[in-house]
Amino acid sequence: MASSSKFTPEQDYPDLSKHNNHMAKHLTKEIYANLRDKKTPSGFTLDECIQTGVDNPGHPFIMTVGCVAGDEESYEVFAELLDKVIDTRHNGYSKDAKHKTDLNPENLKGGDNLDPNYVLSSRVRTGRSIRGFGLPPHCSRAERRGVENIVTDVLNSFEGEFKGKYYPLNKMTEAEQQQLIDDHFLFDKPVSPLLLSSNMARDWPDARGIWHNDVKNFLVWVNEEDHTRVISMQKGGNMKEVFTRFCNGLQSFEKKMKENGHEFMWNSHLGYVLTCPSNLGTGLRAGVHVKLPKLSGDSRFKDILLKLRLQKRGTGGVDTASTDGIFDISNLDRLGSSEVDQVQVVVDGVELLIKMEKRLEAGESIDDLIP
Repeated sequence: MASSSKFTPEQDYPDLSKHNNHMAKHLTKEIYANLRDKKTPSGFTLDECIQTGVDNPGHPFIMTVGCVAGDEESYEVFAELLDKVIDTRHNGYSKDAKHKTDLNPENLKGGDNLDPNYVLSSRVRTGRSIRGFGLPPHCSRAERRGVENIVTDVLNSFEGEFKGKYYPLNKMTEAEQQQLIDDHFLFDKPVSPLLLSSNMARDWPDARGIWHNDVKNFLVWVNEEDHTRVISMQKGGNMKEVFTRFCNGLQSFEKKMKENGHEFMWNSHLGYVLTCPSNLGTGLRAGVHVKLPKLSGDSRFKDILLKLRLQKRGTGGVDTASTDGIFDISNLDRLGSSEVDQVQVVVDGVELLIKMEKRLEAGESIDDLIP
């Protein structure tokens, strides 16, 4: 809630002295004073925006953002703070920069034969938000249900390779639930403190659900961290095939949305607008589960990934470390470069990482391969 005017912004300013996230680095007392009493048209406040970063000073594996949007207008009303967060999180992105979009899979070079002895699975995901509705940290129950209705109307009209079924979390049978768990498709109530502090778990599991096609290689999560998460995935190293399906499915989704009188949140500066500033732009994360036990033991591994503009996670997600030399390797950048550019970074980078792993297996030096 907005602070009572009987307290000054200085009295209300959060203690960020032990914090290490992007929001905490930029939220000065002056910016806080300028923004504290502002609200978006739907009533979202600065304190709601920054709460997750106040409650969660840092993270052991990644530099967190520390703030979320409650609606599309958050990025304008709180621009004095969010522009700075966006600039540092996205490796330099000025207020007048223009984002690029390219969902033509023909423009991806290679990627159809990442070595399956090392690459266990390939996946591309993004998020999409529906204009005119509050985002998950701030939406009402009615808005959340409205998003579910709009999205499922579109998805249930798909034919051909995208024909599928929607499974609402609060209405599925035990057998359906077990099948989705076995397929590793089910998302559960958030337990990450980053999401809980952002108010994303309210009314769980109301109006949340999973849709997937019959072949089980194209999924849409509804009302988790974003209105929708669109995912294309399969076993092995054919990222080209995964990305092609991703582009085709996403474009069909958007076309049918527009035919039904709705559109995604998008603008020429931020690209596709999503809940977390880290996902602005393409919202895209192209990732592979890849075996790198030797390379990950090299002291230069972290620096190699950074130079390749890649990031690593454990295979259990953002809150996990790798325990068996298998990593989820994905693109670091989302904003200012296109979908094709970002998938290309992953394809080229993973090919190089595998080349290094093979050298180390053979007891050879990788010095000449270091970027």
